[in-house]
Amino acid sequence: MPSDHFHAVMPGAEPASFPGGPNGALVLHGFTGSPQSMRGLATAFSAAGFTVELPLLPGHGTSVDDLATTTFADWSAAAERAYADLAARCDRVVVAGLSMGALLTAWLAIRHAEIAGLVVINGVFAPIDAGLREAAEQVVAQGVTRIPGPGNDIADQSQTELAYAEAPPEQFLSLFDAIEALQDDLVKIRCPALVINSLQDHVVPAGSSDHFAASVSGPVERLDLTRSFHVATLDYERADIETRSVEFAMKVTADA
Repeated sequence: MPSDHFHAVMPGAEPASFPGGPNGALVLHGFTGSPQSMRGLATAFSAAGFTVELPLLPGHGTSVDDLATTTFADWSAAAERAYADLAARCDRVVVAGLSMGALLTAWLAIRHAEIAGLVVINGVFAPIDAGLREAAEQVVAQGVTRIPGPGNDIADQSQTELAYAEAPPEQFLSLFDAIEALQDDLVKIRCPALVINSLQDHVVPAGSSDHFAASVSGPVERLDLTRSFHVATLDYERADIETRSVEFAMKVTADA
């Protein structure tokens, strides 16, 4: 298994831990991104009294060369370690994620029925278009090692996501494989979910959040965003996301 990071962590991309009360929140960033995009949400959970973990996924927040040494198996294993550590210290845990981070929340919920709730923000859930997969496979076959990354899709021009400008195409294929592998298991998710969806998303295909909501077995709440792009946690409606996510987390972790 590769080391999580070979290069120094970029300033602003550091992971974070926030001590708090008996309930926890695990917050997961997206593909090519870093904790920077989720720090506001993590801080909001902390301010509400949650014990919070905001990990830096392997290969992220350092150099794209590090990302090229990892796969979804590494990212999911890191999410599993962070969840296990947090769950061991908390009575109930909510998991929140953006984009691939949202996919990781689903991956965890399939394996851990005890999770109290999920917050999925512009999650990548719908089956990958065959043409997109074929294009990625072609560039890999041609020996191309870098293609444009999906980061920094933000309407608010005062905000910038700390994400790689490029990504290795083989890592896209690893992510595509993980999405396909989860399709039949989404029905196993029975915990409540808050599904947050930007109606103007230039990264994740339209309908991905609808696909998740229609596939899971648990109760679903929805929040549609009209002014934000893909990296909604840094965008115009970030305060709405934080408020609604904290309200949801408080509700699903409340004593029965």
